[in-house]
Amino acid sequence: MNAMLNPPLIDTAPQLRTPADSVPQDWPRLAAHLAQHGMALSLAEPPRQFSGGLANLNYLVLVDGREAVLRRPPPGELPPGAFDMAREFGILARVSKGLDLAPRPLYLGADPAVLGAPFQIIEFRRGFAVRGAMPDALSALPDIGARLGATMIDVLARLHALDTGALGLGDLGRPQGFLERAVEGWSKRALLATEGTTSPLIPALSAWLRANRVPDGPFALLHNDLKLDNILLDGGTLAPVAVLDWDQCTRGDALFDLATTLSYWTEAGDPPAMQALRQMPTAHPGFPTREQAALAYARATGRDLSDFRFYRVLAMFKLAVIFHQLHARYRQGGTQDPRYAAFGTLADGILEFTQTVAQGDIF
Repeated sequence: MNAMLNPPLIDTAPQLRTPADSVPQDWPRLAAHLAQHGMALSLAEPPRQFSGGLANLNYLVLVDGREAVLRRPPPGELPPGAFDMAREFGILARVSKGLDLAPRPLYLGADPAVLGAPFQIIEFRRGFAVRGAMPDALSALPDIGARLGATMIDVLARLHALDTGALGLGDLGRPQGFLERAVEGWSKRALLATEGTTSPLIPALSAWLRANRVPDGPFALLHNDLKLDNILLDGGTLAPVAVLDWDQCTRGDALFDLATTLSYWTEAGDPPAMQALRQMPTAHPGFPTREQAALAYARATGRDLSDFRFYRVLAMFKLAVIFHQLHARYRQGGTQDPRYAAFGTLADGILEFTQTVAQGDIF
């Protein structure tokens, strides 16, 4: 009766593509493979792909009578070390013991012969994700921006407080020299992605990052892509029920994780490129500004933001390079997704915005 008196604010049914729009997989082969390992994949209805996302493919499957998520890399040639299912599976196996928001991994399919690439099956959590636009059901809530902003900062603070040694993650990544490798690595990737058509801002920003690099701060477990569409929320309380997409998780400087979240954080007065990002609806009235969110994180964790401009520039530079990489996939025929066609222009706009951050004109 209480459920009828207090209906959910928003529907938490999974957002799935139609069978025709889902990237096909050899489901009978998968069913036979799982049967050899004592697991039953139901094919009464074909598994369907979750909508959204630009990289890994995720499908809602029914295994042993329970909903689960099958996750595999995108088709086509992949960069070395990217989309590592075994690595993500191992991280989830450990993080889920210390953070209840991390879904439990259920099965790792290491043999690429089954689906054409390694895959994993992980626990399904029912909830909804806020994407680029604020859902209509939430828009009228006067405090929705403040609540969602606080949720992101709280999740980051909880993640960064985990004892990686106690969770068996003390050997994850290479935290020593993390920031130096990030500067050099993303500078190199920028040149590779733009293939001789490099914006003059790429060498200029690379030089700025080298000149202003700071020593590594306290190490923590980093999600490396924490934004609202990677947080599932309860349809009634809006409390977080899961954090998704752990493939970039590593150990490193915690402030870089904060800066990564803020790189998606658009404000109403931002230039067109930031508005075109449409990663989170943080320009909606009531959301904290980037600076307010950073200060809230500092209060929650005790971390010093004195050198935070460097982290902001590095994270924004990384975001621009990622969009250049996605556009390169489109140019090279790795995807026909029409969304990718404009990513080169978007990346250049983000680089221009990054320059204003480096100059101290905007937080």
